[in-house]
Amino acid sequence: MSDAAQPTAVEVRAAAEAVKTALDRHLAAVERRTGEDDPAVYEAFNELAAAAEEYDELLYDRYDEVTPFEIPGTEDMPPYIGPEEPNALSVLIRRDYAVVEPQRLMAQAQRVESVEGPVASDEASATVHGALGVLFGEFEPDEIASRHKEFGLEEGDSTLWVTAVDESAEPGEWLESPFDQADSERIVCRFDVSAVFDDEPDEDDLDDDLPLTPDLDDEDDLEPLDADR
Repeated sequence: MSDAAQPTAVEVRAAAEAVKTALDRHLAAVERRTGEDDPAVYEAFNELAAAAEEYDELLYDRYDEVTPFEIPGTEDMPPYIGPEEPNALSVLIRRDYAVVEPQRLMAQAQRVESVEGPVASDEASATVHGALGVLFGEFEPDEIASRHKEFGLEEGDSTLWVTAVDESAEPGEWLESPFDQADSERIVCRFDVSAVFDDEPDEDDLDDDLPLTPDLDDEDDLEPLDADR
């Protein structure tokens, strides 16, 4: 970015003051909240998120510095236009996994089949596709998430959307296309989990901070301990 396009120090300072004001408004809205779905709290949250994002961008452009704020999804999320007091909700969940140990996955499915009996004449657990059907049919999604390593899976990104709907659906109404009616403008709240939010340093950075130690395979590097110390 050229110097002419950089924000001024005054603009950065004004953005910081806007964050402080939005923070006070958010706290006040939380203290006065009238229920779990108080629209004033959501509005104050969105204002705080926008102010923090603006400050973060100006701070980086001007000083090449960043803030510790993490506000996933706010850049692409449209404003909420659903009812102020939703009387029906739809919860959408996506969890991604990688199959990193197919043999472990099929072995776990075989254990289920040994107790429940095979679901067909041929054992479903004989293939990865079939084993997935056995395990996800036997265990709740939350249990799969908490025990994914036991099933030879590796977690990827996940998200949960709580969306407002006009009225509860009739039984079986949306089963043929359960996700087609997802409306991002009716998201009451969402929760994202992703490796991009991790602040842990790289292993190479940790190695650089470790003190040098002798090679334990080389006896010349070892010195006897002084018993008096």
